[in-house]
Amino acid sequence: MSETPGIGEKALNKAAEIGLSSQLDEVDNLEVNIKTEPLKLIQGEVEQVHIVGEGLVMEKDLRMTEMEMQITGVAINPLSVAFGKIELTKPTTGKARVVLTEADINRAFNSEYVRDQLESQKITVNGQQVTISPQKVDFHLPGESKFILNASILFREIGELKQICFSAIPHISGDGKTVYLQNVEYQEDQEFSPQLTKALIDATSEILNLNNFDLEGMSLRVNQLEVAKGKLILQAEADVTKIPTAE
Repeated sequence: MSETPGIGEKALNKAAEIGLSSQLDEVDNLEVNIKTEPLKLIQGEVEQVHIVGEGLVMEKDLRMTEMEMQITGVAINPLSVAFGKIELTKPTTGKARVVLTEADINRAFNSEYVRDQLESQKITVNGQQVTISPQKVDFHLPGESKFILNASILFREIGELKQICFSAIPHISGDGKTVYLQNVEYQEDQEFSPQLTKALIDATSEILNLNNFDLEGMSLRVNQLEVAKGKLILQAEADVTKIPTAE
């Protein structure tokens, strides 16, 4: 097999790049590399689809610094190729790697979507129901498999600004669709309202819900999680029913 893409592969690469980019709010770089042979393409066989993206911003202001997906053994409708499309004739699976940095997660935490989610909740502080308004949320990945959350929260009804800081250990949910936090430890032996802690933990799980990173016809399931210094690396299975292409 030639390493240089043929005319058919180049056209499909470009169509897939356009199709995937159309689902993103922002993208720094996106490349699709489809490998096959002319005869196999006519027979509806694609050996590999390799997708590499940088700076991919989804809805809800969720950003992936890096995303790489490799799909092999793809069966397509050969007639679709004539129209510049990759129409799968059966579902397939692949492997994906997603890298989120501290900056990516902080961007999401301070987004309008997450702020609205937090401000829609009332929590109990000293026996009084109050509305919380996050002023600033700093999310840190110091390594050692830990998340650290440091937030300035305004309790509106009583006009008090409080700091909450805690560390927690991330775990993968049973269905592989989200990351949740356990083993919460407060800094400086200060404990705050369990409801406030839960609200911030829930917001973290919402940000790291893999459904947020799904593209049309491509769904991810995490099977391995690495918390490195400054970044979070997710290894996932990709269930693929469609590879978006240009309309």
